[in-house]
Amino acid sequence: MNEYFKEAADFLKGRKPVAKEIYQELGHTARMKAFTVGGYTSLEVLQEFLNALERAVESGTTMIQFREEMNGFLEQRGYEGLNPWKADNIFRTNLQTAFNAGHYKAMTDKTVLQMRPFWMYLTAGDDEVRPTHAAMNGRVYRADDPIWDVWYPPNGYKCRCNVVSLSARQVEARGLRVYD
Repeated sequence: MNEYFKEAADFLKGRKPVAKEIYQELGHTARMKAFTVGGYTSLEVLQEFLNALERAVESGTTMIQFREEMNGFLEQRGYEGLNPWKADNIFRTNLQTAFNAGHYKAMTDKTVLQMRPFWMYLTAGDDEVRPTHAAMNGRVYRADDPIWDVWYPPNGYKCRCNVVSLSARQVEARGLRVYD
């Protein structure tokens, strides 16, 4: 497993399942360590969701495989299975969060920051991108700009945006404007 995926897996492993009511009372920092799925309060079920997501990162499980695995688990315990929309929402949001957390850790390495001190926000570039995300597409800010405290993806459920780091030479060669 490459370092990027290892960091994503470690991010998921560092989370702890909590019921939605508790999750909603937590502050932003505590929420980054917590994990919940709407409609489920059993810690056993929440832990299995988290385990299945960890396995997905580590082994490349698809959303369909994730849904089938979770539906088998849920149905054995008397729950209704996940519909495709909910399975996709859980899978995509959590994996995107984990991958972006891993990417963030790699990009904030001291050596990387020295070599690539600029970050560019990128969307998936299709007609499903939210207007607010589209407005950020291609914008470049210094890595230490406070914008990233608010706009580092994912920015909401099913967000597919990401950030790439750039060197000063790349910013100049591409003629990119650096915002603040």
